[in-house]
Amino acid sequence: MRFPLLPLFVILMPIFEIAGFIIVGKAIGLWATLALVIFGAFAGLMILRGIGLGMFRKLSASQQSGTAPAEDIVQGVMLGLAGVLLFLPGFITDIIGLLLLLPFVRKFIWSRFSNRIVVASNFSQGRRWNANPNGPSSRPNVVDLDDTDFHRDQPNDNSPWRKGPDIDHLDGPGNNGPRG
Repeated sequence: MRFPLLPLFVILMPIFEIAGFIIVGKAIGLWATLALVIFGAFAGLMILRGIGLGMFRKLSASQQSGTAPAEDIVQGVMLGLAGVLLFLPGFITDIIGLLLLLPFVRKFIWSRFSNRIVVASNFSQGRRWNANPNGPSSRPNVVDLDDTDFHRDQPNDNSPWRKGPDIDHLDGPGNNGPRG
């Protein structure tokens, strides 16, 4: 996914944030503006602190029910992003962070991007799930072999992985090759 406007956004965002500080500072005063910035940072830290345990509970519930945790993961990421945006000083980032705290905004974002998100994990042992219930399973077929299930009787001299006479000199004593 390409973001061609991202460099422009990174350059212009501090300018807009400074303009926001000036506008809000003129409207409510210096100390009230600083109090809002500090309160926003504190709220962001509290949100980030609370997300960890809440995410763990949601993922655990998803594991118990055998459902795909894709939406829970994305919701947690959006809440984490909201916390980071609130922590950053600035009113525009605070507005975006506050919008991400609203459940219907997160649901809207999820509905727009859910078809592009695939969660592949070994999250639930013995259960198969997929973020897209109509599509194929996201877990690959795995064959687990014990030592008794697989063994090699004789080395294969025709194998392309076997050392040939042209590189045997690299492993000998007193060599001047790249490993010596």
